Amino acid sequence: MVEIATVLLQQLWPYVLAGLVGLGALGTAYFKGKSNEKAKQAARDLAAAQDRLEMNREATDIERQTVGMTDDQARKEAAPWVRQ
Repeated sequence: MVEIATVLLQQLWPYVLAGLVGLGALGTAYFKGKSNEKAKQAARDLAAAQDRLEMNREATDIERQTVGMTDDQARKEAAPWVRQ
């Protein structure tokens, strides 16, 4: 029995090695793809956070401008921003 296994191993070792290398390549590709996707998601999250920050700055600037206005003046100032 051991002799049969030895003979088979001697004849099949290149195929076994190729299979292991193939599995290693698949694993590497999977983990690289996973890390690339995480990087893309982080970039999207950063862009969204920067957009929110810019909108908050704009809103704060508008609020500072409208602090001393009457209600009618404030409505005129806010008219372009209000949904109709």
